[in-house]
Amino acid sequence: MLPQGPLADWFDQDWVQWFLLPGLTALGLALLAWRGDRRRMRRSDPDAVGWMPWRDVAFWSAFAALLLLVGAFRGWLAS
Repeated sequence: MLPQGPLADWFDQDWVQWFLLPGLTALGLALLAWRGDRRRMRRSDPDAVGWMPWRDVAFWSAFAALLLLVGAFRGWLAS
């Protein structure tokens, strides 16, 4: 059974489903990738380079988060 009330109405908004939730997910990924890049920069063995491009993942996910959250803000203002 789905919850009723103002929270359920809020989740039914298009800007929440299409912009806010993916934007928050992209922001979480950007923070995770930033932490991975920071760990890579501070590693004790300079030859132990991993295969994951943390810097690129952090940049592009932060960029996507910015665009999606701006879209969510515009949708929130319009509603």
